[in-house]
Amino acid sequence: MTDKTREKIENDRAFLSEKIKYIAGVDEVGRGPLAGPVVCCAVIMPLDEENAVDGVDDSKKVSAKKRESLYETLKEKAVAYKICRVEAEEIDEINVLEATKKCMKECIEGLSVKPDLVLVDAVKLDVSVKTQAIIKGDAKSYNIGAASIIAKVFRDNLMDGYDELYPEYGFKKNKGYGTKTHIDAIKENGLCPIHRRTFTKNFSVKKGND
Repeated sequence: MTDKTREKIENDRAFLSEKIKYIAGVDEVGRGPLAGPVVCCAVIMPLDEENAVDGVDDSKKVSAKKRESLYETLKEKAVAYKICRVEAEEIDEINVLEATKKCMKECIEGLSVKPDLVLVDAVKLDVSVKTQAIIKGDAKSYNIGAASIIAKVFRDNLMDGYDELYPEYGFKKNKGYGTKTHIDAIKENGLCPIHRRTFTKNFSVKKGND
């Protein structure tokens, strides 16, 4: 196990006490894209070295191939995990920050094992469980890093599926983010059902496709 992974585990272990046995990490992916859902994951990982999964980090710092392999291993090793999503239509209704908070709350409350503490990456949550916000938590906490990888791979796979339904937008490559080719495709084809209207209202799109 690398020193980096060991350090992240130790950061989480520092919160353990007589009253805190199960620690969950929660993270989201997909707040910024023009299309697709916000996806969140809450996960409780074992914090002993025997069950440690090496290479856990902020999902943006891990290659796509490595994330895919970590995704399966993390789900197998987890004490419990829950993945939730909030779709584009609801993001438009309540705004992306509230959608993220709702998604995180549903994940935490949906865990099959109730955590004693939830570590969250700099978002304040109104939940029944004690929370601890950590700035850049996905790079410091083993549990948050694990949650970020699971959420990222799950959402990427979703967007790959949407690419087959709506191939003109290039979702397999852009994952819904506002790349030039994606914006050009919106201007050419209008919006599809998974686009966020509040995120794309400033684009000049074909009439009748909104």
